[in-house]
Amino acid sequence: MDVTVKFLGAAATVTGSRYLLDIGEFEFLVDCGLFQGRKELRRRNWDKFPMPPTDMEAIVLTHAHMDHIGYLPKLVKDGFSGPIYCTDPTAELAKILLLDSGKLQEEEAEYARKKGYSSHDDPQPLYTVEDAEAVFPLFVPQNFKKPFSIHPSVEVTYYHAGHILGAAIAKVVIKGDTQTKKLVFSGDLGRYHDPILYPPTLIPEADVVWIESTYGDRVAAAIKPEEELARAINDTFDRDGLVIIPAFAVGRTQLVMYYLYQLMKKGKIPSAPIYLDSPMAINVSNLYKDFHQDHQLVAVLDDHVQHPFQHSQLHYYRKQEQSRTLNDLKGRAIIISASGMATGGRVMHHLFHHLPNEKNGVVFVGYQADGTRGRRLVNGEPMVSIYGQQVAVNAKIYSVEGLSAHADQNELMEWAEGFNEKPKLAFVVHGEEESAGILAQKLKNELGWNTVIPNYLESFVLFTGI
Repeated sequence: MDVTVKFLGAAATVTGSRYLLDIGEFEFLVDCGLFQGRKELRRRNWDKFPMPPTDMEAIVLTHAHMDHIGYLPKLVKDGFSGPIYCTDPTAELAKILLLDSGKLQEEEAEYARKKGYSSHDDPQPLYTVEDAEAVFPLFVPQNFKKPFSIHPSVEVTYYHAGHILGAAIAKVVIKGDTQTKKLVFSGDLGRYHDPILYPPTLIPEADVVWIESTYGDRVAAAIKPEEELARAINDTFDRDGLVIIPAFAVGRTQLVMYYLYQLMKKGKIPSAPIYLDSPMAINVSNLYKDFHQDHQLVAVLDDHVQHPFQHSQLHYYRKQEQSRTLNDLKGRAIIISASGMATGGRVMHHLFHHLPNEKNGVVFVGYQADGTRGRRLVNGEPMVSIYGQQVAVNAKIYSVEGLSAHADQNELMEWAEGFNEKPKLAFVVHGEEESAGILAQKLKNELGWNTVIPNYLESFVLFTGI
């Protein structure tokens, strides 16, 4: 039996995770992500899949972020009908995110058609809400730490990765005729001292490792993120300004809500209204109650009167009419809205209306990929394009470190050091070229790993004759 892999994404970029494994009579995909960020990357979402989707037999997901699941509706639309394996929380999160993605893509295509700023005469969404719904019957949820078979020769086990609710490290065991080989996919690794999620699990053995490198080139500052968040909010409130927090609906929003609740209770920031303007984030927050075993907030949520997701200053805004009223909001208040990189969603309306006001503050609390509007704002660009119009950036931009969902360089190295023996090969993936290159060199120099940074659409023979 020969085993090969083809990199359909997350190769020298931090988006579009897709790894196509072929063991001869069985082909399956690990992750099925959407490309986000720069236009040349987003165009890849429209490229023809390198094999007939009808011929692919299974998909193994690590977690529910769009750069790991967002291509599923397109693949199913084009004919894939096999099982999609994931953890229980990932299945529920994916339903929420994919529905939202389909709706946003429909709305953006319609808006582009209406305003005429698309280069296409009749812009179409990549997929629709109906396409997203077609994915749901294919989910086959699995428990953590319990091996399951996806083929007579392939067994998978999920371990906690931190990062977001339900996120998993996937250990894939391939049983050949003469040998057994272990592949370990890190997925996206979380922080080791996250107050909500469990730390990434150390895996003792692997023949081949896929390790993410989002923060492979940087070490998080040795500060308490809640204090940095408090400084940004107090600074803005001192100007009688409004705080906008573009936050990923899954994970970062809940962590921000946790810290804001604590800061207000302790008197470290003024008591002020918090508007969670994201139906998706509201639905996700409710899942934390359903999956107690997958996070550390059980004791906190047991206080049914007041807790981070339910208190007097917190207002859930689901309806568009409610969201629009926030366009006229002034003074001391906090709006939390998706998307976290300011690439779409309701936060775009808030930025459009509030960026020109020098009293206001925009607080980024997660990674900003190259080419995104969030990255341009953090980089200090004086104007940004929103809905085809140039908007002046007069509001103060803050970037709070330590709130990222991703392990930093030290934590990535700590996870790598958990292997008792170095793997025969390590693919450094899901990172921009510089961060992937720095982590690959560090793994090579300090641990003696044989590291490779794959290129987009590059294929490798992992094993022959096993």
